[in-house]
Amino acid sequence: MKLSVVIINYNVRYFLELCLQSVKEAIQAMDAEIIVVDNNSVDDSCEMLKNRFPEVILIENTDNVGFAKANNQGVAKAKGEYVCILNPDTVVGVDVFDTLISVADRLPNVGFLGPRLIDGTGNFLPESKRNIPSPLTSFRRFFKIRLGNVKSYYADHVLEEEIGDVDILVGAFLLVKKKNYLTIEGFDEDYFMYGEDIDISYKIKKKGLQNYYVGEITAIHYKGESTDRNAVYIQRFYGAMRIFYKKHFRSNWFLDKLVSIAIRLVSVIQSFRNYDKEKRIIDHYYLVSDNHNVWERLCDKVNQRIEKVSIESIVNLGDKNIEIIFDNNFISFTEIIRAIQNLKTSNCTFKIRPANCDYIIGSNFSDGKGEVLVF
Repeated sequence: MKLSVVIINYNVRYFLELCLQSVKEAIQAMDAEIIVVDNNSVDDSCEMLKNRFPEVILIENTDNVGFAKANNQGVAKAKGEYVCILNPDTVVGVDVFDTLISVADRLPNVGFLGPRLIDGTGNFLPESKRNIPSPLTSFRRFFKIRLGNVKSYYADHVLEEEIGDVDILVGAFLLVKKKNYLTIEGFDEDYFMYGEDIDISYKIKKKGLQNYYVGEITAIHYKGESTDRNAVYIQRFYGAMRIFYKKHFRSNWFLDKLVSIAIRLVSVIQSFRNYDKEKRIIDHYYLVSDNHNVWERLCDKVNQRIEKVSIESIVNLGDKNIEIIFDNNFISFTEIIRAIQNLKTSNCTFKIRPANCDYIIGSNFSDGKGEVLVF
C-alpha cells in the first residue's frame, strides 16, 4: 500500500465529514487507506463515520488521549509506505497526495513534507514553514523586535509558492515515510496537544533528514476547530513550549529562567485576547451550483435571495460584504481551493456545501471557530 491517511477527531463531526470527502476524492486512484482515531467525541462523529464512510478504519478511544498519542495509535495500524498526518479541519485537492509523494521520491534525505496552507478566507498561513523556535527566535517573535542575525520565526528564505528545505512544518498536514516516523518513535507523548509538530520536525532533522515545504500545492486549514481559545488552550499551548525548551534547549540556569518568564508573560498577555468574533453581516450571497432545490433551501435559511453563478461570472465583487457558497456536487475541491485563492478579498467569505449534505461550512477567521449552517 502506498499511503495511509491518519486523522484525529475530537467533536468536529461536520469538518471531519468535509475533510473525508476531499480525502476520498484525492486517493480514488491510489492504493491507500484512511484511518480515523476518535478521542472520545460526544457528538455523532463515530455514528456518521460508520454510516457514511464504512471503508474508513475507525479507532474509538474511551478517553481523550491527546493529539500525539492518538496519531501514534493510528500510525501503528497504518499499512502504507507513506503516512499522512492530517487534521480534520482541512480540505485537500485531488492531486495533493500524488504531488507530495512525487516530490518526496525525487528529493534527497526526505523527512517530513508539508504543503502550502491557507485559511478559510484564502489567506496564506505562515506557520506552514518555520525555523527552529530557539529561545531567541521565539523572543524576537513574541516581542516583535529584531535581534541582530537571529532568524525570524517563519522560514522566509523559502518563498510562498516554492519548494524548499525548512526546519519546522505544521502538524495539520505532514507527509512522511512510515519507516522514518518509526525511526524517531513518532510523536512525543509528553505533549498532549500543541508543540508536538515542532518537536517531531526537530527530531527528524536531528536524525540527518530534511523537512521540505512544498509551496506548489495548496490545502485549506480552517484552524482551531477542536479547541476553544480559552484559558485551557493558553495553558496547553505555552505548557507545550516549555516542554520543548526543556527537552532541546536546556543550557543554563539563567536561560531556563528567561525562557520560563517569557512564556509565562506571553501566556498572560494572550489570555486577555478576545477570540469571540462578531457575526458578519452578509449583504449579498452567491451560490456556485446548478441545484435548484439547494438554492431554494439556502435562500430560506439565510432569508435573502441568493444569486446562482458560475465561478467565471464572479468578476467584480465591489465593496459590499459578500459570501460565496460552493456546492461540491457541482464543483470539485481542487476548483474550490483555486477559486478561494483567486477571489480572496477583505470583504469576501466562503462556505462549502459537501456533496449530498444539507449544510454549508467554513471559517471567516484564522484564529477562531468556524461556522456550520444546517439548512
